[in-house]
Amino acid sequence: MAALPEKPEAILLDVEGVLYIQGDPIEGASEALGRLREMADGIRLVTNTSSISRKEVIQRVRNAGFEVEEDEVLTPAAMAVRYCREKGFSKVNLMVARSLREDLEEIDVVGTDQKADAIVLGDLGPMFSSETLSHAFRQMMDGAELIALQHNRYWKREDGLVLDVGAFSAALEYAAETEAVVVGKPSIDFYRMALADVGAAADRTIMVGDDIEGDIGGAQNAGIAAVQVRTGKYQPEKVAESGIEPSVTIDSIADLPGFLE
Repeated sequence: MAALPEKPEAILLDVEGVLYIQGDPIEGASEALGRLREMADGIRLVTNTSSISRKEVIQRVRNAGFEVEEDEVLTPAAMAVRYCREKGFSKVNLMVARSLREDLEEIDVVGTDQKADAIVLGDLGPMFSSETLSHAFRQMMDGAELIALQHNRYWKREDGLVLDVGAFSAALEYAAETEAVVVGKPSIDFYRMALADVGAAADRTIMVGDDIEGDIGGAQNAGIAAVQVRTGKYQPEKVAESGIEPSVTIDSIADLPGFLE
């Protein structure tokens, strides 16, 4: 468990569950973000969303009353593009929402019934079905690599907790007897990209999140101190079961500036 740096160079913040919940800002979050900007050299919003584009994420953050620059928002889609480019994949099945495809325009796409070098798996929402997963499974058995935009088990919607990409990725991994390449949280590569983007060292950075595995565990594996907030998807029993110990646990992001002072 990494200790919080006295004077952080950078602060990484999850979005949904930390700044707002379903578009409604958490009390005191906007003011807290303003104060945190004064305390650190750089701020990055690191979201695991795999259902909407980066442009839409930025708009939602602004609609919730937060001031944010476009280059301050990092998503897994950019990592997926970079990974496919480095691997030289020329035929990729994009199993993502239509709204996310604009972030993946560089990738050459093939259909579900064609041979693929890789599959990029994001949040398909109601399009997730046994038939959809079977198409991907067949491509994987034919040699396609599975690239998961994130590996969260679940997320919190207005009507309660729902399965996230990690659950469907796990099904494909189990069936095909392989492991997905994860380009979102909790991937160490994702956090390294965030650190490089903000220009900060891991031991001078703080991550703030509501997800004990993706936010807290992932950040700590990358050598980053992690602050758990008791908002969003936070469940004390899940934290206890995880075996992951946050650097600090606070009620909400509104408490962080006072804690760091």
